[in-house]
Amino acid sequence: MSDTGAAQFTAGQFTAQEQEWVDAFLAETTLFLGPDPEIMNDHRMAPRTAEENRLLSGPIDANTLDRVRKRIVAGLDEAFEMMEQTGAAPGAKWGDLTSAVYSASGDLIHISTGGVLAFASVLHYPVRFINKYWINDPTVGVRDGDAFIHNDARYGNIHNTDQSMILPVFYDGELIAWVATIIHEGENGAKEPGGMPSSSESAYDDGIRMSPFKIVEGGQIRRDLLTFLQNSVREPKLQYQDLKVKLYSALRIKERVLALVDEVGRDAFIVSLRKSLEDVEAEARRRISALPDGIYRVSFFSDSTLRENVLLKYPCAITVKGDELTVDWRGAAPQIMNRAFNSTLGSSKCGMNQAFLGFFWPDLPRGISVMNPIEVLTDEGSCINPGQDAPLGQSLQSVFKTFGITQALFAKMQYSCPEKYGSVIAPWFNQINTFIFGGITQHGEFVGNVCADLNGMGGGARAHRDGEHSMAPFFAAMADLGEQEIIEDDVPFLQLISKKIKRDAQGFGKHRGGMGYEIAVAARGTPLWGFATVSSGSKFPSIPGLFGGYGCPSYPLAKIKGVNVFEQMGTWSSDFETLMNSQPFPGARYSTHHMGMGFELADEGEVYMICQGTGGGYGDVLERDPEAVMADVEAGYLSGQTARQIYFVVHDPATLAVDSAGTEAARAAERQARLRRGKPYREFVKGWVTPEPPAHLPYYGSWGDDNSLIHATAWSTHGPVRVAAPMSQLPQIFLPDPNVIALAVQQARIAELQTRLHELESS
Repeated sequence: MSDTGAAQFTAGQFTAQEQEWVDAFLAETTLFLGPDPEIMNDHRMAPRTAEENRLLSGPIDANTLDRVRKRIVAGLDEAFEMMEQTGAAPGAKWGDLTSAVYSASGDLIHISTGGVLAFASVLHYPVRFINKYWINDPTVGVRDGDAFIHNDARYGNIHNTDQSMILPVFYDGELIAWVATIIHEGENGAKEPGGMPSSSESAYDDGIRMSPFKIVEGGQIRRDLLTFLQNSVREPKLQYQDLKVKLYSALRIKERVLALVDEVGRDAFIVSLRKSLEDVEAEARRRISALPDGIYRVSFFSDSTLRENVLLKYPCAITVKGDELTVDWRGAAPQIMNRAFNSTLGSSKCGMNQAFLGFFWPDLPRGISVMNPIEVLTDEGSCINPGQDAPLGQSLQSVFKTFGITQALFAKMQYSCPEKYGSVIAPWFNQINTFIFGGITQHGEFVGNVCADLNGMGGGARAHRDGEHSMAPFFAAMADLGEQEIIEDDVPFLQLISKKIKRDAQGFGKHRGGMGYEIAVAARGTPLWGFATVSSGSKFPSIPGLFGGYGCPSYPLAKIKGVNVFEQMGTWSSDFETLMNSQPFPGARYSTHHMGMGFELADEGEVYMICQGTGGGYGDVLERDPEAVMADVEAGYLSGQTARQIYFVVHDPATLAVDSAGTEAARAAERQARLRRGKPYREFVKGWVTPEPPAHLPYYGSWGDDNSLIHATAWSTHGPVRVAAPMSQLPQIFLPDPNVIALAVQQARIAELQTRLHELESS
């Protein structure tokens, strides 16, 4: 770990000269510059420097400020387009990237308009690390023409598949700013191809972990370090190409920044950066102060570690008091030391920030200072604030939950406010329902990455309209899916069902959530290929609805193995419900699986099928316009049965004409049935609430209103054991390999059959 506080440790024991010698000695002999807690726990902007304070004490030209802000964002958007058009990784092509400008202190000022907004709360950490440790280090240093690369989330990032390129900007020999570009590269040498391994059992399974280090010196890429990086991943060509893409895009931002400084002057530029930060903080505080004071609570649950089905709790309580927010995540599930869903605290805050900047204050500039009025409380050792040794390969599972719980609460917090900056909206779908792939392409190249179909997440219903079908990922503005025909030029698998809206997979409500699509893939023309899925939500819905609306359905993975469908396309059906129920291929093996399937080799023509998810519904289903229900039936989005059983719309199945009187009577009868089913709250609580989780349930997190006591299912030599204690007193949780458990079950069954056979032979 980083050596901090040396001066405090020795204060008063030495003269000033001796203290200087001791500090220098300790700095030179630090064993390991690991992630610095002082940096990583601080999500707020740095205090003003003396120079910033001097400049801001004088007159400020508002027109110059506006010009600087707009020119910076224009330069960032230009770099965004450069990376999207020239990047090699699928993430670059679909817009999973961003570009950024920082102050000299390392405060994030602006990021590009498109791309991943959540980066606004995490990109400053590696810059601050460089400022603190490398600027004055004689073996490293920071000079004009240098550039640093980084991906390790423990030093500041969303997850390890994202790689940053960070450049200092010098003007007349003075460091005045930093610029950076970042792309979701995918392949990073992890345990499984594609960079997001669901089967990670330690931090060392997560792939290459780059603390910030100098990859470019004096304008030249260090070939020794480039070779090391290429040698550490499955796609050396991608690593090299996108390193150059990020570098040249960052150089373009640097060029624009220096031209701007020449135009407005050094002082006006520095004033603008700091003033932007302070203006955003002031506006964020003003908007918070307009919210009703109080405490707002919600809990989400995940049904999977990605290796086995369990129930993981993600609670959230947001306290509004004056112009500040306190976000309390205490009581969340504990870290599991050999499962990949853990997320660093910095990454977890990204999910929260995405809700603020993407959905509630989308007009605010995307800088670090929006976080200044916000305090975040967590339990150290939880899955959203784990220790340094916890695996993080699928940290998005926890990051997406911190987004969802924040979004769900903020919709309620802003509901009564006369002035709103975004729609009151039900939860957006928040899972990676797509395929990760790896193997040898038709061009003879070894690859591993992720399909862009995850970008088709269904939008939440709004207070005044339906949600958007498979519109976009909640985390990235202006993201795309990619054209399947173009994708098939690069990789040897086809989408036999491609982005077809899945009937009845809908967040029902007065306004329904945007629906997801189904896809079916099969490899063709490759000697070695495989797929993985890295989502939860196959047993328990990933998101709820809002104000009475339904949440999304649960989504399993379906497989048809032991068949080459390219030889039997005459019996092919265009939806996987029919394929799984009719089972048209004799001798094939039909199965379902939870959405955390580890990487699995696939023979040619074997079929893997999933659904993209739907956004949450808004309001009571009995208030939905019957004609809107029938429009969905006519479009193939709903079955007639669902229209009758969920929305209680009586209609003619042949003409789809609504029977208005019949519908009114059916809905009135359902309202009366609800009253009969209903119970007074206290009576409901008596029959529903239990003192602890059910004994059979592998449950992780707090229970009831007491967030100080964490329940967990540990594993001993005798099997699962339920434990309950404060987070700091829990034992380290390790889970056995599901394959080992399955093998033990089979071995026990074989032994039982052998015993029975022996008994029969003896008789």
